[in-house]
Amino acid sequence: MSPEELKQYIGKNKESDYLIVDVRQPEEYVQGHIPGAKLIPIRNLVANLSDLPSGKDLVFYCHSGGRSAAAATLAVEEEVSNKNIYDLEGGIMAWDDRTVPDYPRVQVFDKSRSLSELLLIAMDLEKGALRFYNHIRDRFASEPFSKTFGQLAAAEIAHARAVYEYWKNTATDPPEFESVFEDLKGEILEGGENLMDTLRRAAAIEGNTCLNLIELALHLENSAFDLYRTMAERTESNEAQEVFLSIAQAEKTHMKDLIDAIGQCDELDKTTG
Repeated sequence: MSPEELKQYIGKNKESDYLIVDVRQPEEYVQGHIPGAKLIPIRNLVANLSDLPSGKDLVFYCHSGGRSAAAATLAVEEEVSNKNIYDLEGGIMAWDDRTVPDYPRVQVFDKSRSLSELLLIAMDLEKGALRFYNHIRDRFASEPFSKTFGQLAAAEIAHARAVYEYWKNTATDPPEFESVFEDLKGEILEGGENLMDTLRRAAAIEGNTCLNLIELALHLENSAFDLYRTMAERTESNEAQEVFLSIAQAEKTHMKDLIDAIGQCDELDKTTG
């Protein structure tokens, strides 16, 4: 929900009917938070999802939306609430009428396209994610969190290979995976973001570089999760559906890995040049 929708929601509902959860770090919460919000850092939240109240609407928020979107997705997947689960778009930055350097969205997924086209798009998006993670890994090679981004980069290649196995069955005399993957531009990421704009956004990050890069990566992984769930619904092939759901599950695991990596950010509350 948008900040305006949340403000209207708060005005119309009893506090006993909902819980607003701030999934940021304690030091961020102290600097400012939504009145009445309960602080549950996302690492603690994921480790104890079953402790969330099942009879209340849940509203998650963070700095700019990446961590809270992942928290909401995981809460939905684990069916922790019998009520509604919301993510505050834009996080507390939007709540306070502030903005973060944003990037334009482009249309990358159209259900009217053929399965072959959708599979090729999926491989192209994986290449875009690979390029993004490799860039972050190399630029921050001296930082502990660079290893996490390197692992994510390797996973994108594995996902692309899995998609290729189904794409080649839709093509006539298909070339080998390496040739197909090499020819893909990889200029767009799963959520529809332009790669170069996203890299510029990453370069402009201020404050805790580690934490904000992970939040950006969580946004991308959550978008990828949503993409592959949609792909699974789109295909009529049971085998392809299993592959897409398997990759979606892997994207969810990546979100958890990124969340766990937040622990590496605690001693890195600085801007990395």
